Amino acid sequence: MTLKETTQVGKITKIENVNHLCDLRVLNLARNLLSYIDNLNGLDSLTELNLRHNQITMVRDVNNLPCLQRLFLSYNNISNFESVCCLAESPSLSDIAFDGNPIAQESWYKHTILQNMMQLRQLDMKRVTEEERRMASVVAKKEEERKRESHRQSLLKEKKKLTINNVARQWDLQQHRVTNIATKQDGKDPDSPSRDPCQMDGRAVSAFPEEVGSLDSALTSTLPGLSVIDTHLVEVDGDTLSLYGSGALESLDRNWSIQTAGMVTTVFFAFIEFDEIVQVFHKLKMKFPNSLHLKFKETNLAMLQQFNALALLRRVDQLTVDPQGNPVVSFTLWKYYVLFRLSHFSLQKINGTEVTRNDMIMAERLFGILAHVASSELPQYRMISILGNARKKQFRCLQEIKGKKPGVISEENNDSKRLVGENTNRAVLNYTTRDFYNEKLEETKEKQKFCKRYVEDLVKGAAEVSTKGAALQRLWPQLFIELVRDAVLETRSKNSYMKLCLQQIADQK
Repeated sequence: MTLKETTQVGKITKIENVNHLCDLRVLNLARNLLSYIDNLNGLDSLTELNLRHNQITMVRDVNNLPCLQRLFLSYNNISNFESVCCLAESPSLSDIAFDGNPIAQESWYKHTILQNMMQLRQLDMKRVTEEERRMASVVAKKEEERKRESHRQSLLKEKKKLTINNVARQWDLQQHRVTNIATKQDGKDPDSPSRDPCQMDGRAVSAFPEEVGSLDSALTSTLPGLSVIDTHLVEVDGDTLSLYGSGALESLDRNWSIQTAGMVTTVFFAFIEFDEIVQVFHKLKMKFPNSLHLKFKETNLAMLQQFNALALLRRVDQLTVDPQGNPVVSFTLWKYYVLFRLSHFSLQKINGTEVTRNDMIMAERLFGILAHVASSELPQYRMISILGNARKKQFRCLQEIKGKKPGVISEENNDSKRLVGENTNRAVLNYTTRDFYNEKLEETKEKQKFCKRYVEDLVKGAAEVSTKGAALQRLWPQLFIELVRDAVLETRSKNSYMKLCLQQIADQK
């Protein structure tokens, strides 16, 4: 055997040329400077290998020793099982020691060793019991389940990420088409190179859709049923319900469990037209009565009057409007308008900033005259209708709080008061969605067409009657003379006239 030495006399740093020691049974290399173990091929008779008190960080080739039974690696620098994983492939190894190594301080140490080396009888000079083997097996199963669950969660997160990217890409393409239509209507060139179709509103859009397809294939093969071709995403994470894409609004029709619905306090809308969101506010109020915080991102909130629609909700404590995809945030006074219009909600935060009393006073000063002007210009029948609705809502609130606890009744009474205040002072400031407005416009046009046709028919009929009357007046003198003449001629011969009348009577029978 040739052992290579360092400058420290007698200290071995490397094992070499031992493949000819085929009859060697015990090898003691304790208290040397070995940093790794390999080159052990040929020691076919070796049954015991002592490597205590070295600097070993890795062990290789030990699984090629067919007779090795005892291996002592105490007091080295082994810190993980991967550096000694070859030991698991040694069928003859029954006694091993790792005490004094960093790996022996880990909580998973014994379970990992026993799980991967089921043939062991002794570990760190202590006999391995059946209970320890059973516990190692249980821990191993739990660890395997944890890894599978972790892998599954990572795949679901990847799917969520890709789905959101897909929804964002479709949203950008839709907005780009709308921009092109508006540009054409304005007479501008939609093919102007000033805008890159793959870079819209500051966000990059993938020009290689096949990348998404390849990722989709990889995920689907790993976890069956997983697909990233979805055009919308619905997610409940803690107390937050996130809706991505207009298709996600259909989820509000689900039969949500009472526990889940009651747990949701924040609703996040992304990549959905605000006008579409307005149409499901009544469902949101009914399905998630505890939703107090609304978030909007990429919803095309572009006008102050759109905030009027939020009054349809039961209550709102916090409002977050992301500047991305919501141009209204660029208006200097938008927060004050929200505070003014939704004053009955007593908003606590807007975009994460606390609402102060000074903010409420400023909002009233800026927009207080607006409600007065709007109500004074409103037709009387519309004002009566709005006030009637207010009384109906107040009555419903009073009906709902019957039979509830005193504390709840007090809170509901406050809500009812806020509701009445909103309806009497600011309800005239409402918002009609473009679709609803277009429907009403089409309906009005149809009614106008029907009324026009009806009046035209009446005028035409009256004109015909008038024309016939005028013609009769012109012809009547001559007709009257002819009628008298015919009557005189018929009655000139009384007998002939009587016979003629009797004959007519007989013919009628």
